[in-house]
Amino acid sequence: MRNKHEFRSKIFKALGHPSRILLVDALLEGERCVCELRELVGADISTVSKHLSVLREAGVVGCEKRGTNVYYTLRMECVKGFLTCVDRFNARRIEEHACALCEGVRS
Repeated sequence: MRNKHEFRSKIFKALGHPSRILLVDALLEGERCVCELRELVGADISTVSKHLSVLREAGVVGCEKRGTNVYYTLRMECVKGFLTCVDRFNARRIEEHACALCEGVRS
């Protein structure tokens, strides 16, 4: 049982940085070269490589070297559903907050 929770924790930790979420979002659209991902994140190659390494170690992404380029793909396809759920939840929270502000103004 402990291993299950540790595994889940490792995945959440891997997804727990804005740059890594940005990388995952890009990979939802399909395979990307590390050079494309570097441009997307706007960081140096070593920083992007570290983020990709964290995602790879958690099993979220996979990679394949072709010639001098490394290409990344999303391995954990269910992350799309999770991120969609998070986005819906966040939109609902924003709406609830806006409604609460409106109620406060009317009072």
